[in-house]
Amino acid sequence: MIKVGVIGCGYWGPNLIRNFVSCPQTELVWACDLNENSLKGVLRPYQGVKETTDFNQILQDKDVDAVAIATPVYTHYDIAKTSLEHGKHVLVEKPLAMNVAEGKALVELAKKNELQLMCDHTYCYTGAVRKIKDIITSGDLGKVLYFDSVRVNLGLFQQDVNVVWDLAPHDLSIIDHIIDEKPEYVSVHGMSHAGNGLENIAYISLRFKSRFIAHIHVNWLSPVKVRKTMIAGSDKMLVWDDLDQAEIIKIYDKGINAKISEREKKRQFLISYRSGDMCAPRIEQTEALSLMVKEFADCIVEKRPALTDGEAGLQVLRILEASERSINADGANVRIEYSDGGTNGILSH
Repeated sequence: MIKVGVIGCGYWGPNLIRNFVSCPQTELVWACDLNENSLKGVLRPYQGVKETTDFNQILQDKDVDAVAIATPVYTHYDIAKTSLEHGKHVLVEKPLAMNVAEGKALVELAKKNELQLMCDHTYCYTGAVRKIKDIITSGDLGKVLYFDSVRVNLGLFQQDVNVVWDLAPHDLSIIDHIIDEKPEYVSVHGMSHAGNGLENIAYISLRFKSRFIAHIHVNWLSPVKVRKTMIAGSDKMLVWDDLDQAEIIKIYDKGINAKISEREKKRQFLISYRSGDMCAPRIEQTEALSLMVKEFADCIVEKRPALTDGEAGLQVLRILEASERSINADGANVRIEYSDGGTNGILSH
């Protein structure tokens, strides 16, 4: 049994608590939050779990093997760093930290202390994303051409990060999981309408060395909630509607056939359209967070990197940091640096 303490019992913490309690491989022994009333309310169904308003109490407990951090983003680095220094395996809510430098420091510290550092990229554990990964890997779509995602709703406005840092990590972690290629450049246009200087709407474009392209629309100021992604391949196309529980994924046998013909001594570009059947594969309904918690426990026992380890969290941070530079440069193309100590260079407006 991996003995765990959860730090932060606000929005996401209660979900972690519930899953750590129900996971056969983990035992929840501590929960921490600055708000004593919230803490007592969350722990009411879980008798025997110790509570504290000081996370250092958890770190001083030698019986605790690991901590899960679900606190505001600006606190992630300090809490995770202190936890690793106290010999605790660490699970951090997305994003991993506030910048690449902090993310690198956490990854290096975890490696030095031979501890697990995992980022809570929950979507990578959903039945839908796991099915999409299988479909792409099988080659059923053919060559993957583009990823186009819309993730919008009314709220929740965050106090410490903009909509890119809040919502885009979901799609960025999914892309990193299903596409075997890293983006080279990012361009982001965003705008703030709430008077707090934090963008509440943004359009993110990722360019890859191949002809693959990804586009992500995130928005806190939408009249409707939309969670829809289109992934097109040279052979088939896929639509993932996360709000359609009946047919979450649909695969369309649609596409084009292009060829160049020589006719009357003139080269002509000819397009023909292909339209076949649509199928909706069965999607496993196991709760993603329960699989993520199990993965955290398994990687500790098996001493192996987690599916969404610190490196995966760091990859998302690289894109987020470059995205911030692009927004500040009015949507300029910004190179995403992967070398140590590099600087994201602005290419063009």
